[in-house]
Amino acid sequence: MDESLRKITTTLALKNEEITNFICCQKQSLENLEVNSSRVQEDLETEFSSLHSVLDDIKDSMVTRIKQERASRTYELQSQLSACSKALESSEELLEVANQTLCSSEADDFTQAAKDIKDSVTMAPAFRLSLKAKATDSMSHMMVDFTQEREMLQTIKFLPVPATPEILVSECQVCDNTVTVQWALPETDSKIDHYDLEHRRTNHEGPPRAREDYPWMVVEGICETEYTLTGLRFDTHYMTFRVKACNKAVAGEFSELVTLETHAFLFKLDAGSAHQNLKVEDLSVEWDSCGGKVVQDIRKDKNRTNQSPMHSPARTAMNSPKRVPSARVGRDRFTAESYTVLGDTFIDAGQQYWEVRFDKESKAFAVGLALRNLGRFDQLGKSNASWCIHLNNWLQQSLTAKHNNKARTLDCPIPDRIGVYCNYEEGALSFYNARTKTLMHTFRTKFTQPVIPAFSVWNGCFSVQTGLQVPSAVQSSQRKNSGTSSSNTSLT
Repeated sequence: MDESLRKITTTLALKNEEITNFICCQKQSLENLEVNSSRVQEDLETEFSSLHSVLDDIKDSMVTRIKQERASRTYELQSQLSACSKALESSEELLEVANQTLCSSEADDFTQAAKDIKDSVTMAPAFRLSLKAKATDSMSHMMVDFTQEREMLQTIKFLPVPATPEILVSECQVCDNTVTVQWALPETDSKIDHYDLEHRRTNHEGPPRAREDYPWMVVEGICETEYTLTGLRFDTHYMTFRVKACNKAVAGEFSELVTLETHAFLFKLDAGSAHQNLKVEDLSVEWDSCGGKVVQDIRKDKNRTNQSPMHSPARTAMNSPKRVPSARVGRDRFTAESYTVLGDTFIDAGQQYWEVRFDKESKAFAVGLALRNLGRFDQLGKSNASWCIHLNNWLQQSLTAKHNNKARTLDCPIPDRIGVYCNYEEGALSFYNARTKTLMHTFRTKFTQPVIPAFSVWNGCFSVQTGLQVPSAVQSSQRKNSGTSSSNTSLT
């Protein structure tokens, strides 16, 4: 009985707490309602005051024009009236002289007087006047009709919630590591002030999951109905987009989610494969002359303690079935003079592209592809299991293409960043100046098994950039140079 009463008491206490919280929320809502209603009323009065001010300014301007027109016409009419009055007065005086002359009986005086009158009449101002009015008394052109404006003012109402935009999937583009998104409204809305675009990376297609690994990123204040995201690194398979329209007061609903595929080759460096003298940190490698197995094991243990490999960014970013299990730790890692490290994801299909930035002062550097069975003592390009471009700074600087222990010197400037392109089905491995997209060399072969990105450095350093799409300039170059590029058989 005590237990039952205790439960009832606990339930009642929880209910009372819930009601108390609800009452607090309602009181807060009442306060907010008072504040918000006062604010919008003040805004409304401000807007109408502004409208009245505009109308008053227009009225003052139009009244001023009427006064100026009246003054101008008054001056013209008064000037013409004054001139006519003076001419009439002169004519009346001349007429009186003429009548007096007609009454004169002396012939000699009459003849001279008649001649004088004739000359005076000829020169009289009355005959030089224009009796056409210089200005009209009509002011009807200054009349106004505010019927249209009155109807427009009568339509003034509170701002409506903007309509929901629609993202035009057919107009969206994903290329050169940029995404251009276009959208449209169901109908034109002159009240739209701007748009807000949100995007989120994801590894699945379709509607959002209950728990997403990546947050929404927001781009605010877009004035056009399209936007281009630049400088992207595609470390997920897809990107999801949504957009909403905003006027100066309120935002509308988000558009339907649109998911765009962002195909790009993403991999990490396999630290377990690295030579003991290579210090691997994420996508960067630095030559470590003091490196050794003991040092590497300590670093490896430290990394294992800090982060479980099952939950590392390298695994969670792609969850790719092509991830290569690291099996080179210990005795299988590269050794002797094979200062090599491999990527952790193999290539068995499609077109892939990545870039590597390296120190041109490195004593030796190489970048390319290798088969999975590349020997632990093999140096890149010195067996039939690898293809590479090799920089040699020992004694004299040279840049060569190497495969199966054959080399071909490349007659091109040495860039500080190289783009690597692989077309697995066509057996093409091309190297580009990553800045100018100038083709440096192409291997033509037939890949009989999956290949892995491979790198080598001695007394130097390099860093890799992945998650890149094949640049359109590279695709164009491949079409242009297909069948004409240099091949393995040309290496001597």
